[in-house]
Amino acid sequence: QVSLVESGGGSVEAGGSLRLACVTSGYTYDNGCLGWFRHAPGLEREGVAFIHSRFGSTNYADSVKGRFTVSQDNAKNTFYLEMNNVKPEDAAMYQCAADRSGLLCTMRVAGFVDYWGQGTQVTVSS
Repeated sequence: QVSLVESGGGSVEAGGSLRLACVTSGYTYDNGCLGWFRHAPGLEREGVAFIHSRFGSTNYADSVKGRFTVSQDNAKNTFYLEMNNVKPEDAAMYQCAADRSGLLCTMRVAGFVDYWGQGTQVTVSS
C-alpha cells in the first residue's frame, strides 16, 4: 500500500523561504512521477512542480519557475519542494502526489495522479 505524508507547511513572510517534504511509503515505481499541487480557495488546483523518479527531470508551472525547486532523496524515500521568494499568491494547501506511469510529469493535472498526500497548509504574510 502506497502512502504519501507531507510536512513543512506553515507561515512564511513574503520574500521568505519554506521547504515542504513528502515521505513516501510503499512507492516502488521507478518510472513514475512525483510532484506537488496546490489549491487556494476560489481557485482551481494547480500542478506546481514535478520530478521524474528515475531521470530526475523536472517540470514547473510558469507561476513558480525560478522560485521553486523540486528534488528527491531516494535514500530517504522523500521528495521536496523548496519555495524561495515566496509571494502572497503562493498561499494555498499543498499536496504531494505521485503516479505509476510517469505521465504526470508531462500532463501536470490531477487526473493523472494515482496517489495523494493529505496536504499541508502554507500561509504567506506580507
